[in-house]
Amino acid sequence: MLPRIRTSVVAALCCTVLGAGVAGCDGESLDDWDPLAPATRTAAAPISGTTKIEVAGRSVNVSCSGDPEKGGPVVVLLAGAGDGLDKLAAFQKTLSEHNRVCSYDRLGEGASDKPDGPQSFSSTGKILTGVIDRVAGDGPVVLAGHSLGGLIAARYAPDHQDRVKGLVLMDATPSTMLHDISTAIPESATGPAAELRAQNLAVFKGENPEKLVVPDGKVRSAGDIPVEVIQHGTPYLAAVPTYGPRLERAWAAGQRRWLALSSDSTLSTAAKSGHYIYVDQPDVAVKAVERVTAQAARQAEDE
Repeated sequence: MLPRIRTSVVAALCCTVLGAGVAGCDGESLDDWDPLAPATRTAAAPISGTTKIEVAGRSVNVSCSGDPEKGGPVVVLLAGAGDGLDKLAAFQKTLSEHNRVCSYDRLGEGASDKPDGPQSFSSTGKILTGVIDRVAGDGPVVLAGHSLGGLIAARYAPDHQDRVKGLVLMDATPSTMLHDISTAIPESATGPAAELRAQNLAVFKGENPEKLVVPDGKVRSAGDIPVEVIQHGTPYLAAVPTYGPRLERAWAAGQRRWLALSSDSTLSTAAKSGHYIYVDQPDVAVKAVERVTAQAARQAEDE
């Protein structure tokens, strides 16, 4: 039982040329070139199913489903640490009944290329930008992230308010998790708790498949976009010997801090769910994404 507890907790705590080319003068006579004509982006065919695209010279595995002609924001799903887009497949299928939905494997995960070296939020954000450019063109997106994917989405949105028009964070890794776990499980801890502490501190310092270094940081505002934060309701972290209740309190506080992302943020609890909310209570996750997407679409129409 204990190894299973350690595995699930580690997963929870750790979890965690761009776009289309510009049309040039190839094949055109200089006599026909109009310097005042607006630049146009070469439109690529919508992705249907799973395929690999090139982003910044790297191969990125992407999956899209749903009607590309439906309009409204494209929903982009971000998995947790150690998970690929295959983990999101059932969730994506349900969402795509009413939305255009895409997911992708970050570098080091699933079928995407491995990173050349250590990654930062900036470098993993560049890959996300390339994916968004390909799957949404110049249109808006709603980011729905689980665990580490939620942390990445929340870090990305404030700097890309022109594109990101809504967020759904499903038990997202807190913004101060490095401090939280160091405090909740002291250095003096022994046994499984000490092992868990050491494993997670190493992961947050870049010892993970993505080689992503995950420093603590402040929650920055992404404006007034709709944001829904969903936290787990089954206190699985409490199963950690001695220090479990502290971890649960720290995680819950981290979820509340995400509300500072927007003036239009809400926090809810998936009462029957552990860390994987979109698996344990998919209806809760689906409804949250659909609410945020519908609100983002209405706001876009009013602009």
